[in-house]
Amino acid sequence: MMKTKSCPILALTVSVLIATSLRLQAASLPPPLPRLGMNLNGPSDWNTELPFVDVSRLARQWISQKKGQSWGKGPALQLDALGYVTRLEPDCFAETLMCTVEGGHYPSGEYTLLYDGEGQFEFNNGTTVSRQPGRIVFKVDSSRGAFFLRLTQVNSANYPRNIRVLMPGFEKNYREQVFHPTFLERWKGIACFRFMDWQETNNSKQQKWADRPKLEEFTWTRAGVPVEVMVDLCNRQQADAWFCMPHLADDDYVREFARVVQARLHPKAKVYIELSNELWNGMFQQSRWAGEEGRKLGFAEKPWEAGWRFTAHRSLQIFKIWEEVFGGRDRLVRVLASQAANPYVSERIVEWQEAYKQADALAIAPYISCNVPKEGKNLNEARAAAWNVEQALDFMETNALPESIRWIQGNKKIADKYGLKLIAYEAGQHMVGVGGVENNNAITSLFHQANRQPRMGQIYEKYYSAWQKEGGDLLCYFSSVGGWSKWGSWGIMEYYDEDPAQSPKFMSTMRWAKSLGQPVNLP
Repeated sequence: MMKTKSCPILALTVSVLIATSLRLQAASLPPPLPRLGMNLNGPSDWNTELPFVDVSRLARQWISQKKGQSWGKGPALQLDALGYVTRLEPDCFAETLMCTVEGGHYPSGEYTLLYDGEGQFEFNNGTTVSRQPGRIVFKVDSSRGAFFLRLTQVNSANYPRNIRVLMPGFEKNYREQVFHPTFLERWKGIACFRFMDWQETNNSKQQKWADRPKLEEFTWTRAGVPVEVMVDLCNRQQADAWFCMPHLADDDYVREFARVVQARLHPKAKVYIELSNELWNGMFQQSRWAGEEGRKLGFAEKPWEAGWRFTAHRSLQIFKIWEEVFGGRDRLVRVLASQAANPYVSERIVEWQEAYKQADALAIAPYISCNVPKEGKNLNEARAAAWNVEQALDFMETNALPESIRWIQGNKKIADKYGLKLIAYEAGQHMVGVGGVENNNAITSLFHQANRQPRMGQIYEKYYSAWQKEGGDLLCYFSSVGGWSKWGSWGIMEYYDEDPAQSPKFMSTMRWAKSLGQPVNLP
């Protein structure tokens, strides 16, 4: 059998044509439009942002208790499809926690419990003011910490459901005033809300449309905030929406989700569409799933390479469904996300199956990173333990910030090469112990102090300036209001009632947004 020789001239011609096509696509891009977006803190009973006036929306799932037994050791509860208790075993009760917030950082006063059906309720941190069928008013002292709602009796033929627990002053208008006014005022002028955590995206188990979180459920901590509520927020704030499709979601789920958004979202809004979250990151189940799915399809033998390629493959399928529902792509921003620290990964994702031709943006998370491991050549537990606050901030400014800027520059080259916008799905500081160092209380305390220093705000100013200078587009900060812990100081502020003027991170971020022309509230 005669072997054919390759033709150097033909190969060169093909390379030139590909390069020319990429340059033309890049040249057709509009200039970058830097704006501030925001990742919202996820639904939980310890959420310190308090976005909803009905605090039961963030209640913990019912906990079964049996008299004389250890806490949480009661028999399995009988629940309906929406999570309401339909029956209690003898000598048992069910309870849930609400407002697990220390230091009095949620409103004290008279809360109103409304419900349908018949049952008996008690409160561990609440003095009953009045009680009648379907309505109980109880007084809460937030300085005592969380309060427990206890369900001690249930009429199985007409069990308690449609439970609402309303903050003081909102009984008359809670149906219209879904969101707390402080929450809406704080995020006035935000260009886009990324709902990754509101959707409980990481390690999601949602597959079918029936699995989605529903408006009528007892609490939205089971599977996330319903899409109708996320759209409602964007409509009230006249903001764009960024949705993360669960990695296990089938095509019907994606299509029905898109239909709700298309029917309800205000017509000026752009819709950012992303497959799951950080499929490159092996700490998440979705990453391991993507690697296995990619291997099944024969994309690569190494699971990480197969995962990168599967990210592109499945993203294109999801983009197509959204385009069909929206009748085009004018309102869509189709997002391919990658690892900020590794532009090589970014290129492998966007080039696979020529995904860049059917996408609009390359998204990264260029954190100002200070991840302290037990051992390490340049950064380790012993070195960080010897820092004072100024030395910790020295590292952030002279090491971490330049590194972040290099990541931005490297990924901007990839984005430009393939004609994509460069956007940030997450951004901000990333000071945290890892690999056991999170348990070093002194280092955790040091990082919390550093996050409160005016100098952190000055570092942020340089960070945002670099993002803008290097041609970054939308930047979604991570994250909104949230309590700090050994797992990180992610919240731009710690509590809903915190004075924003005392938060250097918040002030520098909002000043940047204001300079971009966004009508944000700046104290």
